Amino acid sequence: MRDQPERRDDGVSWLGHEFGTSSSPVPATAGTPDPIPTGKTYATPTPDTRRMSDPAISTRALSKRYGSTAAVRSLDLEVPSGVVYGFLGPNGAGKTTTMRMLTGLIEPTEGQGTVAGTDVEHRRELIEHIGLLPEEPPLYNELTGREQLQFAADLRGIPWSEISDRAVGICEELDLAADLDRRIEGYSKGMRRKTAFAQAVMHDPDVAFLDEPTSGLDPRAARTLREMIVDLAREETTVFLSTHILPVVEEIADEVGIHYDGRLVAEGSPDGLIGQAAGGDDADADLEDAFIELTSDRATLQ
Repeated sequence: MRDQPERRDDGVSWLGHEFGTSSSPVPATAGTPDPIPTGKTYATPTPDTRRMSDPAISTRALSKRYGSTAAVRSLDLEVPSGVVYGFLGPNGAGKTTTMRMLTGLIEPTEGQGTVAGTDVEHRRELIEHIGLLPEEPPLYNELTGREQLQFAADLRGIPWSEISDRAVGICEELDLAADLDRRIEGYSKGMRRKTAFAQAVMHDPDVAFLDEPTSGLDPRAARTLREMIVDLAREETTVFLSTHILPVVEEIADEVGIHYDGRLVAEGSPDGLIGQAAGGDDADADLEDAFIELTSDRATLQ
């Protein structure tokens, strides 16, 4: 295996790269990075291995300000375990900032939050429980797909022998396994997306944060990935899904939260939100209609 990309000494800075903007090669170092301490067992989930009675995500007055600008305002959120939660909002609504706080990448200005029972400000403990697929996936061009997944496993302190069957199985479902020994620099956008999805969920996280997971995928692969997201929830992994493709959310989400201007302005099942926005008067209304109605200035000021 090639020398692996450099990781700084804080033990979690690699996770910060997951919301970075560059996937170009970075300096390599000799040897394997020190594993992140973990006591979690990465076995196939069974119902008694999940905290099914506790919310997977809980926040109280969670807020983030940048100077005088409020990106997220007093967010109260409670997401049950084992659901697909669609987190929607227009550009600039605070969705990415919320995901950054929930995954420990930035600290809130005010308020509290827990994910899988762990304080979001305790990054080292938090990353044992989460997986993250950002819009710009954290991949290294000089590695092959297999090496990328091995590297991610090493960073989590998981022996590749314990996780390889699940990781490769995910790639097989996404029709990527035959390309795992090719260098990522030759991957298409869709192949990069598949690799990043496998990296985010191969360790069987309690909560998976997925930002635009079907972006760049062809229709067949997008359908497969949607089915895999539903399967994750059936296995009691909570999926926090952010996307602008509203039919995907309407199809697979159990609950939906709509974020607008830094605030959670509506929450409920897809059908419930559609009915709320349409007032029961439009049988042909869909989640897109509800989204437009609920994020209008008139609606949010009521």
